[in-house]
Amino acid sequence: MAKIEIYTTQTCPFCTAAKNLLREKNAAFNEINVGADRALRDAMKARANGKHTVPQIFINDRHIGGCDDLYALDAQNKLDALLAS
Repeated sequence: MAKIEIYTTQTCPFCTAAKNLLREKNAAFNEINVGADRALRDAMKARANGKHTVPQIFINDRHIGGCDDLYALDAQNKLDALLAS
């Protein structure tokens, strides 16, 4: 199973949507809440090439992007293969 990390904040609807898609796919993920931790947010930005919005999603240490990017991969039938790797 793939290693999935998702940087989130508590009230972000896009974070909720991304997590819901991953749950629908029965994909376990590590959620990292950056809402109250400046150091975690800075670490996320460094990993995500300066992107500061949430969610930021990584699968097997590959930066996928945000919620729209995750759904786009699913629409292109590429997400399941990533999750299986």
